[in-house]
Amino acid sequence: MFAKVKYPVFIDALKLELANCSSSCLKAVLKDEGGSICGTLEATLPEQEREITWRGLNHLPYGVYTLEVSQGEDEMKTRLVKRV
Repeated sequence: MFAKVKYPVFIDALKLELANCSSSCLKAVLKDEGGSICGTLEATLPEQEREITWRGLNHLPYGVYTLEVSQGEDEMKTRLVKRV
């Protein structure tokens, strides 16, 4: 696993901890329960960077989401909950 969500419950931002990064380009897609894309993030990271914060998610309704993170050919999915 090259990344993990620091907290599976979020309000307005997601914090990702990075490990074993093979490239500096990170792509993330946040989907709602119906599979619709609610947000995307593409970031180029410096080599020493081990954490990234995805801000500006306060406009999303409360509920369950799926975060898909990819780096090169590696991909991971995790379920998240947006709450008050």
